[in-house]
Amino acid sequence: MKLVTVTVLIFSNIIFGQIKPDSSLMKEDLKYEDKVYKPSYKKLIVPAVFVGFGVTSLTSDALKNLNNTTKYEIGEHQPKHITLDNYTQYVPAAMVYGYNLAGVKGKHNFKERTIIYGTSQLIAAAIVLPLKHTIKEERPDGSNRLSFPSGHTTTAFSSAQFLFREYQHENFWLAVSGYPVALFTGIYRTLNDKHWVGDVVAGAGFGILSTELAYWLFPFINKHLNKKDSKSFTYIYPVLQSKNAGAGLVLNF
Repeated sequence: MKLVTVTVLIFSNIIFGQIKPDSSLMKEDLKYEDKVYKPSYKKLIVPAVFVGFGVTSLTSDALKNLNNTTKYEIGEHQPKHITLDNYTQYVPAAMVYGYNLAGVKGKHNFKERTIIYGTSQLIAAAIVLPLKHTIKEERPDGSNRLSFPSGHTTTAFSSAQFLFREYQHENFWLAVSGYPVALFTGIYRTLNDKHWVGDVVAGAGFGILSTELAYWLFPFINKHLNKKDSKSFTYIYPVLQSKNAGAGLVLNF
């Protein structure tokens, strides 16, 4: 029986502040003209290549052979299984809040970045969960048929892309500091015999894509939440692991 862990995060207006009046909303409209919110096909190239590789690995004999030889090599030099990848998937997102607490301001304030990250996780879940249950690829260890794509890697790279987007114009090295952590997560999903190479590469693509979509959608979501007649809102997003499922809840009242 799967353990369902529900993490409830309740933030009052003491943290989020009061709903902005119309004049503030006009300033928000100007801010939303920033190119960071505008869709760009160039930003889809990397995730498209990653997802394409992963999807092709499901049918391509050459990529299936790569999956199998990688599994064989891992088996020959099997490192000790660790569960650290269950936690490192969230580290890049935590770094965003950590850097901000340390005084390094990012692109958005606490409320805005939480909305963006929550949206990215909703999008990721909407992509990953149906694919897992539709494709039904068996895991390398044979534990179940929910291997494609890697949910841990999706979360890790969506978090790393979130960190990059928040700090890319403030501090480049801080912005890219989440990618090594995300890469570690993906690599250890294969070393722990939980995913094929194709699953991990596809998960990286879906993760980056989820965060890009979240930034493009943010102006519409934030305007809705900041309507003058909106006194409260409830925002729920999923927290997913291989054997655990949960939800994060953000309340503004």
